Amino acid sequence: MRRLWLQRTATKAIAFFVFLLIVFVYVYNFVFARINEDDISGSTEMFVRQRLTVKYGINCSAIYDMEPVELGKSLAVHKNKSYVGPSDMKIANATSDCDRFVVSEGFDAIQGSEFEREFPLAYSLVVHKNADLVERLLRAIYMPHNVYCIHYDQKSSDDFKSAMQGLTRCLPNVFIASKLERVQYAAISRLKADLNCLSDLMESEVKWKYVINLCGQDFPLRTNAELVSDLKMLKGKNMAETRQPGGKKWRWSFHHALKNNISEYYKSPLTISEQKLPPPYDLQMFVGSAYVTLSREFALFVHWSPLVRDFLVWSEDTYSPDEHFWATLVRVPGVPGEVMRSDPDITELTSKTRLVKWVAFENILYPPCTGKHVRAVCVYGAAELRWLLNYGHWFANKVDTDVDPVVIECLEEKLKNR
Repeated sequence: MRRLWLQRTATKAIAFFVFLLIVFVYVYNFVFARINEDDISGSTEMFVRQRLTVKYGINCSAIYDMEPVELGKSLAVHKNKSYVGPSDMKIANATSDCDRFVVSEGFDAIQGSEFEREFPLAYSLVVHKNADLVERLLRAIYMPHNVYCIHYDQKSSDDFKSAMQGLTRCLPNVFIASKLERVQYAAISRLKADLNCLSDLMESEVKWKYVINLCGQDFPLRTNAELVSDLKMLKGKNMAETRQPGGKKWRWSFHHALKNNISEYYKSPLTISEQKLPPPYDLQMFVGSAYVTLSREFALFVHWSPLVRDFLVWSEDTYSPDEHFWATLVRVPGVPGEVMRSDPDITELTSKTRLVKWVAFENILYPPCTGKHVRAVCVYGAAELRWLLNYGHWFANKVDTDVDPVVIECLEEKLKNR
């Protein structure tokens, strides 16, 4: 009897084990199939970007009017870091279905007036991270008759590169630079990235009137129509900061090394004791911003001139050459849109291209930063919305959804309503 009881118990145990195994296999297959379905559907799924002004009931017009209650709401969003944007991978996946992407992000609805179409613009975007912010910048400056070159850093992540490639696949007037640099802080590679895009833009079928270079943390403060109106008033002149070098002469008085003895890149170019020869063609040096607005005629001069080519070679081992290259060239006698060497300094506050707020000049030249300081530069907060829109510049630097997404949403809304 005992043996029979043991056999029956063993049989029941085996049957129960088999039953559990069947259930496990069924559940595993079901879950695995769902995961695969999610992966497949997610490959073309449109991302949904959070709208914190909607979620928290923030009124951008009230922000603009500096109403305390609305500013308090935006400050709470800023402090709580409430924004979670779509990842680079999600944007890359979304662009795998271009028809859906173009419609969902509103690119198809963007149309310029005849006034704008008669004055096309070109853009050079040198970017390296945060595809979410780059896509928002591109949409904010996008016009189907303009042309856009994107240069991404060779060090960028694969997901970011895929997202940028996806944007260019879905938008026919947006393309990746034909030559890409490994961009190093304050080195010649940053300038070459813009020059690579400029060279490609010169080959474009779009006969643009002006070219503007931007980075991934810039954002427009004017509509395309307003910008065109301002640019027409320049009558071929460039918009660039250009001033006397002052204490920055060391940047080109000495050679700078980019790599150490085992060819590893320094974090920034390292000054070495050997003095450099003066610049070629007896050029008088000026300093300014790396970000400029250049006429097509001046861009042609940059593209073809032996002077520019030799000056670029000479600048290879200088510190932050992008901050003296343009500032010096616009002062060369006889160049298109020339700024006379004897003319007063054109500072970053009088050059309209880009509005930057430096911590050293807060409460002196402009109100204090309400966002966050990064390397002595303000990343704007929502309380600066009115100042940004009214100061008269064309683009703001810096914005960051990780610091204050509300100011970006309100800029988007204000520009759209115009």
